[in-house]
Amino acid sequence: MLETAGQLAQDTPAPGLRMYLPLVLLFVLAAAFAVFSVLLGPLVGPSRYNKAKLSAYECGIEPSPQPVVGGGRMPVAYYITAMLFILFDIEMVFLYPFAVSADALGMFGLVEIALFIATVGFAYAYVWRRGGLDWN
Repeated sequence: MLETAGQLAQDTPAPGLRMYLPLVLLFVLAAAFAVFSVLLGPLVGPSRYNKAKLSAYECGIEPSPQPVVGGGRMPVAYYITAMLFILFDIEMVFLYPFAVSADALGMFGLVEIALFIATVGFAYAYVWRRGGLDWN
């Protein structure tokens, strides 16, 4: 009987690895879906090409055939807007955990989130006053 129990223990996989099976299956399913989508897209999608589809898209700015040399100015309004969006978007993400646990945090959480919102408000006012939101 001891030999049978030893053999049975060797045949079954370790219980610690069995709990990772759903995670591995999820990764395999995600990879298969990604490969399937990439391979199926060109076969099913339309293949009518024209000049507009083949041209480079540079955030609405027509690309110049020659590089800017010397003191030429490149417009940076698109990049500033993107950085401001990311800045305020990430700051807003910090408000969600507070909204979920507002009752548990009590008055301390309320004071901290008020300070956080005031800091974000000062940053917004600074950007607004400096003209970072104006499109000229």
